[in-house]
Amino acid sequence: MSPSRVEEGGRRGTIVPIGGAEDQIKDPGILKRFVDLSGGRRARIAVIPTASEREDTGRRYERIFKDLGVRGVRTFDFATRADAEDAEEIDELKESTGIFLSGGNQLRLSTVLGGTRAAKALRRANASGVPVAGTSAGAAFLSEHMIAFGDEGATPRAGMVTLAPGLGLTNRVVVDQHFRQRDRLGRLLAALAYNPFAIGLGLDEDTAVFLDADNALEVAGSGAVTVVDPGEVEFSSMDVAKAGEPVTILGVRLHVLGPGGSFDLETRRARAGVVA
Repeated sequence: MSPSRVEEGGRRGTIVPIGGAEDQIKDPGILKRFVDLSGGRRARIAVIPTASEREDTGRRYERIFKDLGVRGVRTFDFATRADAEDAEEIDELKESTGIFLSGGNQLRLSTVLGGTRAAKALRRANASGVPVAGTSAGAAFLSEHMIAFGDEGATPRAGMVTLAPGLGLTNRVVVDQHFRQRDRLGRLLAALAYNPFAIGLGLDEDTAVFLDADNALEVAGSGAVTVVDPGEVEFSSMDVAKAGEPVTILGVRLHVLGPGGSFDLETRRARAGVVA
């Protein structure tokens, strides 16, 4: 689904997909930057642990954000679709100045939240300027096209990736997480071969992109982001390749961006970060 409409004169909130395993104690730079965008000490952060099967996930992130100086943190336990339709909970969610989705299983996010009042509230909040972050499964869910699951490996093969509808905060990117650690280049290329409109973002662990209202992104964290740009693809064999066969893709561009690196989704230009 397409992003919610931004009111005239307004600006969409920053979108922050995180590759998972973000540093939460020694150097929580990614989470601190998200907190600053959300209002710092005065922030009201909503934690949504729907993707996780661990009962303590919400409480753990509450402690993390409070340790970063946030006074107002609340977990919204949307465990069922009925929970995600609760009008009182949605009214409380609308008061948030920052929203954080935990890791786990992205299909739990899409099946529990998809099409509910909660999902609509998240989309409207971001369109009105509220930053929304997600780690691991939460990162995959942020965009319109979500990688539901797939196989490891560097070579794209037919049938190696399954897509599902995501939250739809942006339709400009497809996000894959734990990227280098789990050897996921092939499945991201395969996802883009289906329709080379979106740009692929492969996020290493403890690495995030901060995607602003102008569709410019900056890399933060300790790893790298692999940007796969299919804008000049000349040919893809995805339509004729049989399940398990390699997919031929001609003309794809690839950038690897370290911390401070940036990419403009409009101009499709990449810039390196400052090297110390």
